[in-house]
Amino acid sequence: MASLPARASGTAILLATSERTTMKLPHTLLATAAIAVAAALPTASHAIEPIVVLNENFNDIGILQDWALVNKSVPPGQSWSQGNPGVFPAPSGPPSSYIAANYLSAQNGMGSIDNWLITPVVNLIGPSELSFFTRSASASGFGDTLEVRFSPGGSTNPASFNTVLGILGGISDYPTVWQQVISSLDYNGQGRFAFRYLGDASAANYIGLDAVVVTTVPEPGTCLMLLVGLGSLILLRRRQLTMNETRRLPTC
Repeated sequence: MASLPARASGTAILLATSERTTMKLPHTLLATAAIAVAAALPTASHAIEPIVVLNENFNDIGILQDWALVNKSVPPGQSWSQGNPGVFPAPSGPPSSYIAANYLSAQNGMGSIDNWLITPVVNLIGPSELSFFTRSASASGFGDTLEVRFSPGGSTNPASFNTVLGILGGISDYPTVWQQVISSLDYNGQGRFAFRYLGDASAANYIGLDAVVVTTVPEPGTCLMLLVGLGSLILLRRRQLTMNETRRLPTC
């Protein structure tokens, strides 16, 4: 999945406009800054493009960067593993290019599963989406459960993931064909998403995850405040320069 291009910033327009002269009157500078801000804001015909902050296809989980695998099952067994094409292939790419967890998350398939897959830290700047594909092995008599969670900051401690974004399986059937799942979150700052595979090991089977993508969209109000703030700083600097030049004028 290709990354979407980042939206062009209006900051350069504002700075370029304000560097023309140091002798403009304050009201002229204010008008120039307002024009620059208006030119930088998105119009109705040009929607703000989402920014991709995470894109992982699990081609080789041995080289994952900054992901955390935490198995708190009782007793702990196997961690998340490379996909097994003998159970089912990936939805695209090499057959094993997904990440999987199964009933052996608890030792010998006996006990309580609590197996965590935690994303790297992502920087969110407004309305955001977590998208991924998942499925389970089709076998009657078994039921898998996956929770999707979020935690502000950079902790990988499962106890910090108090925001539940959704649950797959449990009292409903887990998808047995690859299905895309999208979860929305409105948050500004750093954070991590987590996939928590859980349940009674004797009732669990096997699940796969693939194509995990996180996108975020800066809100127009955020862009406006940034540009106005930069404009105010520039106006202040120009005013100070004008005052300094006035002080250098000879007195009678």
